[in-house]
Amino acid sequence: MIDGGEAIRKLALNLARYSGLAPLARPFFGGIGAILMLHRVTATPEKPNSVNRHLNIAPAFLDRLVADMKARGYAFVSLDEAIERIKIGGKGGQFATITADDAYRDNMTEALPVLEKHGAPITIYVAPGLIDGAADLWWDVIEDIVDTSSRLMLNMAGKLTVIDCSTQGSKVQAVARLNAWLTVEVPEEGQGAALRELARSNGFEFGADRPCTLMNWDELRTMAAHPLVTIGAHTVNHRNLKRLPEADARHEIGDVRRILTEKLGEEPRHLAYPYGYASAVGCREVGFARDAGYASAVTTRHGVLRAEHAGFLHALPRISVNGRYQSVAHIRTMLSGITTPLANAGKMVVTI
Repeated sequence: MIDGGEAIRKLALNLARYSGLAPLARPFFGGIGAILMLHRVTATPEKPNSVNRHLNIAPAFLDRLVADMKARGYAFVSLDEAIERIKIGGKGGQFATITADDAYRDNMTEALPVLEKHGAPITIYVAPGLIDGAADLWWDVIEDIVDTSSRLMLNMAGKLTVIDCSTQGSKVQAVARLNAWLTVEVPEEGQGAALRELARSNGFEFGADRPCTLMNWDELRTMAAHPLVTIGAHTVNHRNLKRLPEADARHEIGDVRRILTEKLGEEPRHLAYPYGYASAVGCREVGFARDAGYASAVTTRHGVLRAEHAGFLHALPRISVNGRYQSVAHIRTMLSGITTPLANAGKMVVTI
């Protein structure tokens, strides 16, 4: 299903592409490079019709995309090198660096072989709470609960609410409603308890027979030792930092460095803000990341890199490579820079 917003975005991409504006715009708007953002990379998703299927791309598409970008002059570099290139204004030609959020196991089993073929480095952002099970991939859990139910009972703001899940259409609506409830109405610190109560009250066995889609610590140690892999921090528990009190937000941003150093033997230099959109990261959180000593921090705000980003290394944009836009032509259009001001109220550089 394509929602209205997605349809408009695809229309804009196709207009830019077929009108010939995108290639004309690249010399003026294409900037000095780009940070690509991945989540899952697998040819065999467990639920190909999942509401969350947009988080996944196929390894074959990643292969085509990297090959196309290399053919068009992009140098694929590590995030450390990307930061140095930003600092000197992108001298040396356009570059790209690849990042992946959450440490999905298929980053190792299916994405890494593609990257090895191309010699393309990747930074994988890890949240220890997700690896240890202290935090949940709640978006997956909600979908599992909805998938196994024809209706759900939920206490919303003190009122018992019935949510229809009897058809595929109503399941999509139910997932959207529960996502909004958990991320807006439930306090950030109470998400885990609320999710478990939702499961318990509707007879869902939380955690039972669930495939482990994330890497474990042994696998992460193996990845950390790989010459193409950099491990970055994704906070301790993958919480929306903007919804947390200052002390908790600083803990999430700062203490993850100590945990990852203890687990993997090397202190992370780079951070990805969980969620990364405007309602999850602002000036306060950028300041916390800078205070914690990170060399860079990335958002999920759309955009190419420009020389001006040297002054905003803790609020960097990324180009999302996801299942909604699994087209080399679409990514070419995004890399032209023409979509950057469209996504950011006319701005080429968003300073948060």
